Amino acid sequence: MGSREMRIAGHAVTETDLVRMVIIASLTASCTIVTFLAFSHLPDLISYQLFFIPILYATYFYARKGLVVAGICGVLSIVIGFYYRFPDPAALIGVTLESLVFVIVASLMSYSIDRIRAGEAQYRTVFEHSQLGIVLLDRTDMRVRQANQKFAAILHLTPGELQSRSFPAFFADASEKDRFFERLENNGKFQDFETRLGTKEGDVCWVTLSWSAMDDRMISVSAVDIDARKRIEKANQDTMLKYRELTENAPTGILIVQEGMVLFANPSFFQFSLYPESEVIGKEFLSFVDPRDHETFNVFMRQFESSIPIAVREEFRFVTRSGESRVGVLFANPILHHGRPATMINLLDISVQQRLEEKIHQDNERRRGIIITVAHELRTPLQPILGYLNLLIQDAEGFGILEDAKKMLERCLVSVERERQIINQMLDLSVLESGKLQLNYSRFSLFTLVNSVLDAGGYSAKAEITIEIPADLTVPADMDRLFSVLDSLLANAVNYSKPPRKIRLSYRLIDTTTHAISVQDNGVGIAPGMFDSIFEPFQLADAVKLSRKYNRLGLSLSIAKKIIQMHHGDITLESTLNRGSTFTIHLPLERPNDR
Repeated sequence: MGSREMRIAGHAVTETDLVRMVIIASLTASCTIVTFLAFSHLPDLISYQLFFIPILYATYFYARKGLVVAGICGVLSIVIGFYYRFPDPAALIGVTLESLVFVIVASLMSYSIDRIRAGEAQYRTVFEHSQLGIVLLDRTDMRVRQANQKFAAILHLTPGELQSRSFPAFFADASEKDRFFERLENNGKFQDFETRLGTKEGDVCWVTLSWSAMDDRMISVSAVDIDARKRIEKANQDTMLKYRELTENAPTGILIVQEGMVLFANPSFFQFSLYPESEVIGKEFLSFVDPRDHETFNVFMRQFESSIPIAVREEFRFVTRSGESRVGVLFANPILHHGRPATMINLLDISVQQRLEEKIHQDNERRRGIIITVAHELRTPLQPILGYLNLLIQDAEGFGILEDAKKMLERCLVSVERERQIINQMLDLSVLESGKLQLNYSRFSLFTLVNSVLDAGGYSAKAEITIEIPADLTVPADMDRLFSVLDSLLANAVNYSKPPRKIRLSYRLIDTTTHAISVQDNGVGIAPGMFDSIFEPFQLADAVKLSRKYNRLGLSLSIAKKIIQMHHGDITLESTLNRGSTFTIHLPLERPNDR
């Protein structure tokens, strides 16, 4: 703590300065009195160096103000000497020269002390405000003689708590302390010695120590706190270990490719390709790709030369070490590897999936073939049955058929006709699923087509029909196919509605890109959970109840949706139980190939 200050003649003076000034004044007065006595009683024994006592004291504590004291002492010495030696010329010269020596010696001391203190102040400023922790050690016992605030803060201590403590006691590990002493003995100067020191709380802090010998007894040690860096390095190391563990145990192949060469591959890729690591790392990735896909693969990889980061996926065939062909989906992303652009590739083996898809496709083709064959086989005998039934009913009297028998024949005709329609729908569905059906596009009046459907199905006689479609509206589509779609939707609307049946056909334009044609009824409605399934083949909103009540088989909606999807459109549904349903056909405003 500093000494207290007081105000004297408007100047702030500390107690220490006041004591020193009293001492200087006392010394000066004592020297003056002694000099008077010496000149007056023992002139031969006078010591001219007597006035050096206050001069040296004043100059040591106040380098510049000591010159003033030297001047005062010199003047007093001249006055006393001239008083007692006048008119002796030699004595007067001697007194004057002695006084000049006072001033010269004081000046030299002041200059030297100024330089020393300037150096000390600079060193102390560096020592106290350095961003490095600095500690001075006694070489004999390795105790702390002085430490700055930065070093104390590293250990969560104060400089006072460090004073005189043994520096080796701060090491967190005995082996690291031994390494420190070994380096210290072999090197008077050493830099960047990484070690761990213990803090006040008992925690461990990483530091880098550098030291050099100041003299035979003192060693200056500087410390840099690297604890945060070490924690980051450990976190990064842990992250890398987790990343390596993740990549090594990942079920998908992971590779890093730079300029076409494989820099890294995980075990899953080795299992996929059947190549060992030594035959993968450093090899051209293209060499693993089936030659039939080389051109496509080169186009795929060139995408990553763009300055705009992209993430893409593509399927490719690969040739394994055994010569087997496998299919993999590549998911690729641009990355930086050691500061250079590279590509990270994830490879998903879909060979089994593709084989299953091919088998499913073959099974579907076989199933469609069977359905088509069975449908044709069933339709062939129906044709003469329909012909004979129509002939008997039209000329019942000629064949001697009574009225009751005629009614039975008419019911048979309805059933046979229903079976014929089901067979035709099965054939249509098989053709649609095969993808072999070609659409015959034309532009026609939607209003005219709707009226044609109503007339052909006789729906106007079965329900109250409202049409809200512009008379001049034309749409691009396959007119015959759209006719069958509208016919299916209207048939469902009529059959599933409750008397009095009310059907509304309307049109609206959606986002200037899509025609929306809606068929709304007031029927039984459909539960939300059935919205998707009713478009599947052989599915109804209530398969048991409705199929029996309305004598329907769920094929028409499936066929209708596939036809609209071939037009690049869709059919959506909105429905409320016991209030009705609305089926909406969405068609592109223009033919897709024309856009």
